Amino acid sequence: MSITRCGIGYDIHRLGQNRKLILGGVEIPYLLGLEGHSDADVLSHAIADALLGALGAGDIGQHFPDTDQSIRGISSMEILDRVRQLLDEKNAAVLNVDATVIAEAPKIAPHTPEMRKKIGKALNISEAHVSIKATTNERLGPIGRGEGISAMAVAAVEQN
Repeated sequence: MSITRCGIGYDIHRLGQNRKLILGGVEIPYLLGLEGHSDADVLSHAIADALLGALGAGDIGQHFPDTDQSIRGISSMEILDRVRQLLDEKNAAVLNVDATVIAEAPKIAPHTPEMRKKIGKALNISEAHVSIKATTNERLGPIGRGEGISAMAVAAVEQN
């Protein structure tokens, strides 16, 4: 008997100098990048948290703590691959992922097709099962002032 489980994820990082901007595994040309222990890919981190939540397996900070120097600079595609391996171990498969990036700049939409492909590949699902949207924060708060970028995600998994 299989059950369908859902999880939700959220992540936010500050924008800073001398960093690449990586979202959904895609390097986006921009004058600032996201600060963090890994590549700081908020989109992939939110998706990882949603998947871990669907499994009842804690959160990204438990599995990839920022105190672990061996994973400093880790690619978030590697994080998603490791989360997929955990899903496999628990006899679970990703059904779909739906995510939203919140940023004043840069424009995200031109990059979403490549993001969907990379995330789908990391999770071993069709890009048709990965939805990525973008919105602004209407110039409100730290994201609205261009100080950071955040992402939200929901994921459904089927577990046997």
